[in-house]
Amino acid sequence: MTALIEPAHVEREEIAVNTTPGPTPTQPGGARLVADSVSLGYGDRPVVSELSVRVPDQAVTVIVGANGCGKSTLLRGMARLLKPTAGSVLLDGHAIHKTSTKKVARALGLLPQNPISPEGVSVVDLVGRGRHPHQGAFRRWSPDDERAVAEALELTDTTHLADRFVDELSGGQRQRVWIAMALAQGTDLLLLDEPTTYLDVAHQVEMLDLLADLNQSRGTTIVMVLHDLNLSARYADHLVAMREGTVAAEGSPHDVVTEETVRTVFGLESRVINDPISHTPMVVPRGRHHGRTDS
Repeated sequence: MTALIEPAHVEREEIAVNTTPGPTPTQPGGARLVADSVSLGYGDRPVVSELSVRVPDQAVTVIVGANGCGKSTLLRGMARLLKPTAGSVLLDGHAIHKTSTKKVARALGLLPQNPISPEGVSVVDLVGRGRHPHQGAFRRWSPDDERAVAEALELTDTTHLADRFVDELSGGQRQRVWIAMALAQGTDLLLLDEPTTYLDVAHQVEMLDLLADLNQSRGTTIVMVLHDLNLSARYADHLVAMREGTVAAEGSPHDVVTEETVRTVFGLESRVINDPISHTPMVVPRGRHHGRTDS
């Protein structure tokens, strides 16, 4: 069966769930998840080189950069799906690839790009699969599982969709259901690889609002890869801009989203102005067919 949501390891049968929300910072500076001089790649092809990042606890971190810069590769490495060729990823001060799969999965979950569900599965059944690790050989569905699924549906505003089939839903509804499944797993660190892919602008904002709500109401630490730099600046507490497998800039949106950084990271000439709605930096691209002088 195709994996529905990638946990932070390969062996899905061993996922364990912590149903008590709220992170427990153990790293100096409040960073449970740290990439320490990490190099990552596929076979003989290096993608990420000696990169270090500290993920602030109970905050929204967004990774941005041009196509092919290593954003998704870094996320996979931080989720324990890709083993570093050098350096290490630390979770609660311990090398994540040397930590038991069950222990990692109690803390960290990953929603990959374009998750695929079997045909004919209902929303409540799909969300319930986030509780799979609780079943084991001698444990069956319990009231705790029931409560976790109900809470996940409520938090994502999908309770009214519970009996519908997943493949009947709109793109925005389907993404909410995948988030619900991740929440039912019970992790307090959530990694998402381009969760707004293929969504129209309205659904993108809806999805990012949901994730911001989860962060603010539950203290969930969120790390996600996004393509849209302006939406990234709106929703991120912490921005990581990557270029050719390294960190080009890191910090608050106001520190990272500058005309110089946009030029360096994306090879784009632009003006950076104040977003009149969010008062965060907003990038206005300069094209060959538009004025190049400031008005």
